Amino acid sequence: MSECVFCKIIAKKIDAKIIYEDDLVVAFNDIHPLAPVHVLVIPKMHITSVNDLTELKKGEKVAGRLIMTAKKIAQERGISQKGYKLLIRTGNDGGQEVPHLHLHLLGGARLSENIKPVFNKNSF
Repeated sequence: MSECVFCKIIAKKIDAKIIYEDDLVVAFNDIHPLAPVHVLVIPKMHITSVNDLTELKKGEKVAGRLIMTAKKIAQERGISQKGYKLLIRTGNDGGQEVPHLHLHLLGGARLSENIKPVFNKNSF
């Protein structure tokens, strides 16, 4: 297993409030939320970015699980009806900060195009 921060969370070497886990993915609250609901969904297998989803069937299974897990959490958190944003950043120019594939689930408030919330971050 890699020594990236997300691999350490998966290995339980770093504490995180894990809200969902199965055989392929783990989901937890982002420590620097940009919205009232800001959850990261990551594959348990270290995959650096979308560009590294090379095995067709395994890559499709992981990518599909990331999205379906985010959908499930959005429903559980009560934000699916009003809407939410799913974001995957890839590479430096794409704004990826952690070299481990991860999907951001953002919702619970109206979000602008550039992911700046239109609510007071201290209100939740």
